[in-house]
Amino acid sequence: YGISFLIVLVNLALAELILWIMPFFRGFHPVKLPWELLTTAAACMVLSWVYSSAVLSDRHTRDPSTSITVGVVQPNIDQAVKWDKAFRDETMQRFDRLTAELGTATDLVVWPEAATPFILEREKEYQVQLIAWAERAQSPILLGSPALRFYPDRRPYLLNSAYLLGRDGTLLGRYDKHHLVPFGEYIPLKSSLLFFLDKLVEGIGDFEAGPGPTTLSFTPKSWGAEGSHGSRPVKFGVAICYEVIFPDLVRQFAANGAEFLVTITNDGWFGPSSAPAQHFAMVVFRSVENHVAFARAANTGISGFIDPFGQIIHETPLFTEQASHAVIPTRQIPTFYSYYGDVFAYACVILCAFLCLFGYFRSKEPVMTAITPA
Repeated sequence: YGISFLIVLVNLALAELILWIMPFFRGFHPVKLPWELLTTAAACMVLSWVYSSAVLSDRHTRDPSTSITVGVVQPNIDQAVKWDKAFRDETMQRFDRLTAELGTATDLVVWPEAATPFILEREKEYQVQLIAWAERAQSPILLGSPALRFYPDRRPYLLNSAYLLGRDGTLLGRYDKHHLVPFGEYIPLKSSLLFFLDKLVEGIGDFEAGPGPTTLSFTPKSWGAEGSHGSRPVKFGVAICYEVIFPDLVRQFAANGAEFLVTITNDGWFGPSSAPAQHFAMVVFRSVENHVAFARAANTGISGFIDPFGQIIHETPLFTEQASHAVIPTRQIPTFYSYYGDVFAYACVILCAFLCLFGYFRSKEPVMTAITPA
């Protein structure tokens, strides 16, 4: 909202300046120059430039010992066969091959949203394979997979989950997607008003929301027991798919102590459109708002890495098989926005409401007219 406010303010100032200049061309004397608005807009621009310059000057002074190496896998699985049982083995072999390409130098391997074309908790054979791959990579693997749960009356439902498997294959944690896609992962009011509708995309069932932003943790092997950090675990948050477009949700991960963030997604639905690029661009804003690095794994792209200053470290092409890695910094000091959220936006709403009420009651005041004697 801060950037939106600045854009609106500057454009309003320019519009007022143009309106002030236009009477010159018509031979009229212009009204008073709107100094207050122009000065405010100019001051905000200067302050933004000074602040950003000061922050960016710190970009190359970070302690490299606080960095970790993250690898992302982009398998480029066709949506037409993603949930087809006949292609399960081929899909998993592709993940196996791309993960092996990353080698053993990574601290964390990230697979995309719904990477497994099955419910992982129900497939013992594939669980054994994943444990073996994690042991071979010598790194934890974060992967997306549906989770099956049951209501008290035994009706089933699904969670869109991200599982963190340790280097030895043990389950280190799980995050369940909290902000679901309406008409994609569930139908709003389906039990009452919209009972006749079905989801717009193919899937394996209806989903329920998870409990909310929670962090996961693991111990980076690159820090080592003898390093400056010892064997301290690093905390991170996972935003699944379009959760990353919601600033307030993402900032809660940082407020809860996340030292870097991961987003996993499947943008294959969008095809060769501008949507994947727009989705990737939103991650830049989330990085800057919370001053944390991001790693992004997307099924068909765009995958990549963004540093805490919003600089894109690496990005992959669309619709290609990729296995890439990058060194990203971690941090432990949340920003003002991470702690307090959209207080500026709320303050603007309150101020606007106050001004509207002030104008309304002022218009109700009786107008005093002069009485002239007869």
